[in-house]
Amino acid sequence: MSSETGPTPDTLDVQAVRACFPALKAGTARFDAPGGTQMPQPVIDAVTEALTRPLANRGVLTEGGRNAEAIVAGARGALADLLGSEADTVVFGRSATQLVYDLARTLAKEWGPGDEVVVSRLDHDSNIRPWIQAAESVGATVRWADFDPATGELGTGDIEAVLSRRTRLVAVTAASNLIGTRPDIPALAALVHGAGALFHVDAVHYASHATLDLTALGADTLVCSPYKFLGPHLGVLTGRRELLESLRPDKLLPSSDAVPERFELGTLPYELLAGATAAVDFLAGLVPGAGSRREGLGRAFTALASHEDRLRGRIEEGLAALDGITVHSRAARRTPTTLFTVAGRTPGDVSRHLAERGVDAPAGSFYALEASRRLGLGDEGGVRVGLAPYTCDDDVDRLLNALDVPRG
Repeated sequence: MSSETGPTPDTLDVQAVRACFPALKAGTARFDAPGGTQMPQPVIDAVTEALTRPLANRGVLTEGGRNAEAIVAGARGALADLLGSEADTVVFGRSATQLVYDLARTLAKEWGPGDEVVVSRLDHDSNIRPWIQAAESVGATVRWADFDPATGELGTGDIEAVLSRRTRLVAVTAASNLIGTRPDIPALAALVHGAGALFHVDAVHYASHATLDLTALGADTLVCSPYKFLGPHLGVLTGRRELLESLRPDKLLPSSDAVPERFELGTLPYELLAGATAAVDFLAGLVPGAGSRREGLGRAFTALASHEDRLRGRIEEGLAALDGITVHSRAARRTPTTLFTVAGRTPGDVSRHLAERGVDAPAGSFYALEASRRLGLGDEGGVRVGLAPYTCDDDVDRLLNALDVPRG
């Protein structure tokens, strides 16, 4: 029996939210949000409008140039509101992976033998491999921070154990895309800065589920991806202004040397930026109320946390009632992301079984290869169930019923 309740002024009207997503008409119960969410109609409309109005390289002389200029400015402002940063420190790229690679190569220009870089086994490979490869290219040393596989926790002690006076940068996720663990990022930032190192935060998974504030987190640089929070495929980087102004990335000679443009390679995808702005606006409007877009986002993420935590609780209670299922998402603070395995069945077989019953819950390590291996799951990983603003109780019922969980 569904436990969905009606909305109150400070809660999420899930059915109204779902009505905005054309893709949900296909009827599948979607638990694949950590790999990319569906897009609501306002985002689709914004992309379409950008492509149907005149567009040109940014400028002020023509309508197309002015449209492009307005789209870029709007997107920088929207993402700054989402990330708690400043609009002129918001950098756009093809993906978060591309932006981290570019950032790592740029920072590594100042590294050399004897310097050290710290990466975490909790992380997605896009916050591991670029740093390793950049360090190796200049002879710097890579040190690994391990997390506790029994609890899924990455604590200050795990980072402190690999810090030294030679540490130049520490890269850590704000939330594991595999098991949802949310490390205490401000505490880690204080530790890293106390050692005189830079702190880079991967907020790709985190940004879908909680309010971000660059300064409060203590991040020197941070990345996210709008397609994880109802927007189009795109990467976003922000950081402390003084740090960004000090960096000299590789760029074309005629291209702008201003921040943030010096980090952006080629013409920006204006239609995707328009969609990203619309996604932030959609999130900010999830819960009615007065105030700024930033305040709207705060209300929305508070309501989302309540909604998603309740559904996650239902899922995990249901999984616990089924013999043979092991849940690997165990951290005290985590996103609504549940990784599980079923005894005697491969994750791929379980995912296929669910897909045949109209439930999308993919299997794998999801590029968090080091985390999967640390958990003892090898490269095969597990089945991942992730929630989004449009996930409802009926979706949860379908998932649990498809797994033959006894219902109360």
